[in-house]
Amino acid sequence: MSYYLTIAMVLPLLLAGCSRSHKAIQIKGSDTMVNLAQAWTEEFMKLSPEQPVAVTGGGSGTGVASLISGMTDIAQASREMKAKEIKLANARGVKPKEIQVASDGIAVVVHPSNPVNQLTKQQLSDIFTGKVKNWQEVGGGNQRIVPLSRDRNSGTHVFFLEEVIKLGKKKNPNEFSPGVLMMPSSQAIVEEVVGNSAAIGYIGLGYLTKKQKALAIAQDNGASYVIPTIKTVSRGEYPISRSLLFYTNGTPSGEVKQFIDFVLSPAGQKVVLKMDFIPVKL
Repeated sequence: MSYYLTIAMVLPLLLAGCSRSHKAIQIKGSDTMVNLAQAWTEEFMKLSPEQPVAVTGGGSGTGVASLISGMTDIAQASREMKAKEIKLANARGVKPKEIQVASDGIAVVVHPSNPVNQLTKQQLSDIFTGKVKNWQEVGGGNQRIVPLSRDRNSGTHVFFLEEVIKLGKKKNPNEFSPGVLMMPSSQAIVEEVVGNSAAIGYIGLGYLTKKQKALAIAQDNGASYVIPTIKTVSRGEYPISRSLLFYTNGTPSGEVKQFIDFVLSPAGQKVVLKMDFIPVKL
């Protein structure tokens, strides 16, 4: 997997018997979803080997912009389209249709050696806005916190900003501190956390491995601390979760509809579970 996750994968364009008359279905957007889309593509092409599919990452913003400019059939997004994006799309004759294809929990991760095991959303907000700068302030060792975020083009960044930094309040003026390191991909956050005992970052549940420690998160001081898992996210218990979305230009048809129908089928949703995301229906 590429460090930057800004990759294109066409599976396999030159398969024996592949008809060159089929144009590749273009899927662009969310880095959180790129591995999931690749897994869907592999399974889909076992059923329809004549229909190539190209998957590209780059972030939710990139996918939405590509949909608006007519450069992709499906935009993958880990956030909802913004009002200004929908307005621009409509002005260009594009009618975005939103389709939920999975759900995801956002795991807050630290190095396994970090003694901190749990935080509230308020404490997370204080860390990422720079109000809390040392791990001692939240029960850890005397070490300066190194906060990591996805870059601003990422849907995960937008979601974390709105739901954690701003605590779900649209008029909250909180923003990421200038001291937060903006990382180009979820994989970049994973690798930095693995190599830095002072780091804290956030990643989609599908990127969580034993090399990082996921913190238990509480909605507030009076709530229970919950570890992110498929079960806790699907039950609505884990407080940092979201929908994973496809956007198309109007109601999908033809080969694009065929692909989306597969994604939403029992076989496609089995892939969701296999990739450590949460199916639309368990």
